[in-house]
Amino acid sequence: MGSHVIDLRMLQNNFSTEEMRQIWNDENRLQKILDAEASLALAQSELGVIPEKAGETIAEAAKIENFDVEDIAQEAVKLKHSLMATVNQLQNLSGEYGEFVHFGVTTQDITDTGTILQLKEAHQILFRDMKETAQLLVELSDKYKNTPMAARTHGMQGLPTTFGFKLAVVLSEFDRHLQRLKEAEPRTFTGVLAGGVGTYAALGSIGPEVETKALDKLGLSTPDICWHSSRDRISEYGSILGLVSGSLGKLGNEFYNLMRTEIDELEEPFQAGNVGSTTMPHKRNPALFEGIASLTKPVLHSVSLLHESLIMDHERDAKSWRSEWVALPEICLYLSSQLKTTINVLKGLIVKPENMLRNLNMQGGLLLSERIMFALSEKVGKQTAHHLVYELSMKSYEENIPFKTTLTENEVVSSVLSEEQIEDLLDPSQYTGLASEKVEEVIAQIKKGALLHG
Repeated sequence: MGSHVIDLRMLQNNFSTEEMRQIWNDENRLQKILDAEASLALAQSELGVIPEKAGETIAEAAKIENFDVEDIAQEAVKLKHSLMATVNQLQNLSGEYGEFVHFGVTTQDITDTGTILQLKEAHQILFRDMKETAQLLVELSDKYKNTPMAARTHGMQGLPTTFGFKLAVVLSEFDRHLQRLKEAEPRTFTGVLAGGVGTYAALGSIGPEVETKALDKLGLSTPDICWHSSRDRISEYGSILGLVSGSLGKLGNEFYNLMRTEIDELEEPFQAGNVGSTTMPHKRNPALFEGIASLTKPVLHSVSLLHESLIMDHERDAKSWRSEWVALPEICLYLSSQLKTTINVLKGLIVKPENMLRNLNMQGGLLLSERIMFALSEKVGKQTAHHLVYELSMKSYEENIPFKTTLTENEVVSSVLSEEQIEDLLDPSQYTGLASEKVEEVIAQIKKGALLHG
């Protein structure tokens, strides 16, 4: 029985993916903890800290099929401890060598290392889907780099741009996100096996060697010093995921607005049988766009919760640390849904260039006021041209007169520009600046970085 949206069968696929849920479920969490215990025992047996046979026996016992999650959970309730029930069961399964289970380390060593192992698995999924998202943005940016549309500032039409340029802005963000994640890998995927207060007191001088050997077996980096109370590794990684979610949320929100009935420049993929409303049969709602945009808020709140763990009492405390158990899985789960939905949207995005052009021309040329101003400025000066074009623009607005008409009827304008020149200057497709060239630059940059294929 579930109570969280991630667990509710009727809702969970709107907030996460099955693949990511498998990373953060009970069974995988327990297995990663057991992996940490097994690697510790093997490292200690190889270095002579515990009997050689002890390492092999413990590692063989530390497999999820030997454990009943429900039994472990029930014992944990009685013990009021998150790990002791697991240690007890592993000890029982290890027979005469059970005394060497969890030798010289503390709960947070094992739990933190297990969490990092889970996060590393989640990272592979997220990085894969980010690369696919970026590749789709590359293809769409290139396809629509010359497709003119209205650029809007403060919600109002400002100047012409291209749809490819709009997409390339987000693509550029993804390029940086991929770089950030790649650079953070060695810092993030670092375990810790340093003992009660991180000083290797129980193991002595061989402690650091045990830690390094055990973490090597797990494919994790070794820290320069214990990080029980230093949560910056997880906070940094969570922050990057928050940035990724922010880019996706922005894209979903932008698509949502461009699908509005009155704008109608985009539409999300539609399949026969999709229902938009229980009472308005005609509705084709931006459900996918809304889903993408809606998940950024909970992701960012969870990132904030991660940051609150940065402050701990003394060498460590559970009241701060446990916030990560809530926040980190949620961030990964919500982001997995955002990425998967975005991939599906980009693959089937319905783009309407004819409506983009219609909207460009809906103000009768007013969108090109800047172009007219600069054409006039060559003869009358920029500031004078601005004042004149402003007056003519307001006249067009307030008297509902086509902008071209107000321009051709003005003596100053007509003395500088012919009607044919004005007609040409009011063509929005000819005033997209370096939009196409900048798209090509961004695409070349992300391909040069090789992160899409590496």
